[in-house]
Amino acid sequence: MDNVPIGVLVAALILLLLLSAFFAMVETALMAANKYRLRHLAKRGSTQARTTVWLLDHADKLLSVILIANTVTNALAVALVASLAIMYFGPDQGAIAASTAAIAFLIIVFAEVTPKALGAAYPEAIALPTSVILKPLVTLLKPVAWFVNLFVTGLLALLGVRRPDRASQQQMTPDELRSIVLEAGAFIPQKHKSILLNLFDLEKIAIDDIMTPRAQIEALNLAVPVEDILDQLTTCYHNKLPVYEGEINRVIGILHVRNAVALLNEADELTVEHFRALLSEPYFIPPDTDVFTQLQYFQENRERLAIIVDEYGEVQGLVTLDDIIEEMVGDFTTSTPSAARAESFDWDDNGECLLEGTTALREVNKRLGLDFPLDGPKTLNGLLLEQLQDIPEAPICMKVAQCVIEVVKVQNQSIKVVKLIRSVNKRHR
Repeated sequence: MDNVPIGVLVAALILLLLLSAFFAMVETALMAANKYRLRHLAKRGSTQARTTVWLLDHADKLLSVILIANTVTNALAVALVASLAIMYFGPDQGAIAASTAAIAFLIIVFAEVTPKALGAAYPEAIALPTSVILKPLVTLLKPVAWFVNLFVTGLLALLGVRRPDRASQQQMTPDELRSIVLEAGAFIPQKHKSILLNLFDLEKIAIDDIMTPRAQIEALNLAVPVEDILDQLTTCYHNKLPVYEGEINRVIGILHVRNAVALLNEADELTVEHFRALLSEPYFIPPDTDVFTQLQYFQENRERLAIIVDEYGEVQGLVTLDDIIEEMVGDFTTSTPSAARAESFDWDDNGECLLEGTTALREVNKRLGLDFPLDGPKTLNGLLLEQLQDIPEAPICMKVAQCVIEVVKVQNQSIKVVKLIRSVNKRHR
């Protein structure tokens, strides 16, 4: 080494530091790169993205090669500086220690911290072009990586550590997917983000959370005169009507109103049997079915409307395919009276809101930003009766979930109208 020009030694040292910096920067960039974006680019035909995905799929070999190369270059740099110190200063311990400290500082600043900061700041911009260089290197050094991993695997076996399966590591839970959507920021439009989040919640919502309650079901009673049946058909708001005889628990079928329109011209000769002949079989479901499962049942059974019954066979409500779709994408514009009422309620200028007692708590929470409990009663009337343990006499006030509720009207053993008064904290939120 005495005959080697100093310029060549310095150039070799700089080259080693650059190689060490390169491997450190690439390692950080590859680990920080968005794997889902890379796979998307690979599917669109990007050669660099396909190469990068291949490297990430062989992460154990990739990391072995990078760590081996980085360690070797750093060790050679330290050895070269030590040799230079001995060449010019002799076996002086102080000079050797000072040169070792200097090269350690250079490695930390220029070959570790700075390149890794760059790799973390621009992961895709660095990982994509450098992957073309790394793949041949990984292939070339595969025997070396295999030899090193042989000892690593043996050491892990002695310690009782088992390497996890790569496929299981790449699987994501619904909560993790939900976090990705929430953190997507401006990359996903707000409406799309809302739909995706609603999809994740479908399995947590029961059918009785979104059903039309029994008292609000528009149904046809075949026990009334034919004239009354015709009047209801000409003014109904829905295409399909549950049909019962005498009382709502005796549902005998579903009538498609469009099929019944042809009978309206035969008013003089119509009988109840004409309508009975048009009925299709009713479809009954329990109230605790989750919404996602029910969506699958609708698809499998080719149904669009289901009657919800409890364990005693009592009708609790009605749910349609449209109700589930609205839960995912939001409410549609509709002309039904109940929908018009639902769309209209909001806080007024005084922080108050007048609602019917049958209003669903989920709708109240969603539209007014409140936190009423949803693990018990489904309506404001049910919530108040549970809290009071009695049927109140209006007016009466109570506070639930940081919101003051005033009972305005009580009729027929139920609370018909309530006033919600927003608390001060909510008002200035």
